[in-house]
Amino acid sequence: MKYQSQKVALAYFAVALGLFAVQVLAGLLAGWIYVSPNTLATVLPFNVVRMIHTNALVVWILLGFFGAAYYLVPEEAEREVFSVKLAWVQLAILTIGTLGAVASYLIGIHGGREFLEQPLWVKLGILVAAVIFLVNISLTSLAGRKTAITNILLLGLWLLSLLWIFALINPDNLSLDKMYWWFVVHLWVEATWELVMAAILGFLMLKLTGVDREVIEKWLYVIVALALFSGILGTGHHYYWIGAPGYWQWIGSIFSTLEVIPFFAMMSFSFLMVWKGRRNHPNKAALLWSLGSATVAFFGAGVWGFLHTLHGVNYYTHGTQVTAAHGHLAFYGAYVCVNLAIMTYAMPVLRNREPYNQSLNMASFWLMTGGVSFMTFVLTFAGTVQTHLQRVMGMYYMEVQDQLAIFYLMRFGAGAAVVLGAILFIYSIAFAPRERAVPAALQPGE
Repeated sequence: MKYQSQKVALAYFAVALGLFAVQVLAGLLAGWIYVSPNTLATVLPFNVVRMIHTNALVVWILLGFFGAAYYLVPEEAEREVFSVKLAWVQLAILTIGTLGAVASYLIGIHGGREFLEQPLWVKLGILVAAVIFLVNISLTSLAGRKTAITNILLLGLWLLSLLWIFALINPDNLSLDKMYWWFVVHLWVEATWELVMAAILGFLMLKLTGVDREVIEKWLYVIVALALFSGILGTGHHYYWIGAPGYWQWIGSIFSTLEVIPFFAMMSFSFLMVWKGRRNHPNKAALLWSLGSATVAFFGAGVWGFLHTLHGVNYYTHGTQVTAAHGHLAFYGAYVCVNLAIMTYAMPVLRNREPYNQSLNMASFWLMTGGVSFMTFVLTFAGTVQTHLQRVMGMYYMEVQDQLAIFYLMRFGAGAAVVLGAILFIYSIAFAPRERAVPAALQPGE
């Protein structure tokens, strides 16, 4: 660790991992409710469980992004964070807001808009925290060395914070409401978050492979250009059936098809950097998570997104389990994996626990990735059956749900594997003892 102020990232990672545990446990409970619908129905209804699952996901990923920024920006800018106190204030606001939102959900108070259910005071608190973060991290960057990694990271974080303003606007007109809603949800996960992901991957590739900065920066600028070019107008694939003009069917179909390209570029970039790399970095687990992030994101966000993004296909699949299959694999690959990658790289340094404990960490990668992948295939088959029975044959929704019971049981099993992997990751990164260093005389190749 080069700068003392980087230690604040450890607190962000710790809170993020706590919410990660809440997220996967709530997801497992939600998966069981699909199998046994009356479970906790009067105590903890499904809609509340789902809100906790999705909200915890979004908040812990954002906390991971903030922690990553507080870790990598000082190294890139070659100076301490502008104000560590502001960073702590920001974390306190976000933590209190998260607890307040969960408490509100449990007593039936929520905004009703999917992913944006937080009460107004929580939304305002998030906005204040975002402003504090932007001021803090921007002043740090402006006073130090300027790099492509920090430029792209700041662009992504500034844009996602500004787009949050649309979460505060709730028009009476349903079509307009949905357009503003997608300004947050889509332009976060399929535009601005991609920039943050690319910046973090670029930083990791720089540290783990030793490839020249100039090569990495050229790739990053290409990826960012592709992400913004396709992602902004690709929002149109959400406008097909919400009352927007018909031309959005073609704009959405064309540009959302192009959204495959930046994810393919990120996957190609990651593997090419490793191939060109001349550094044998000891943290193999961080490299595994980095390559896994780029690869799974390509399949989840790219391939599975393409499967149902054309309006002629989406007409039948919209809102089925095909959407859930795409969402789970895309979120896991693009944003869960990249957060766990930067944590795997940074936390041993922040905690002074080198050499790295990697065996359990790498096992958690394969357990979680295998679980999410199997879940995706199960939900894809379930969605295909659902589409045919419900949208083509015209069977009633609940009749179709009865036909999907075996798929939901398998999805629950996959979710259990993901939870075990998450617990193993948290244990390996936070509690497991150090691995013994291999004596130099026993190292392979020597």
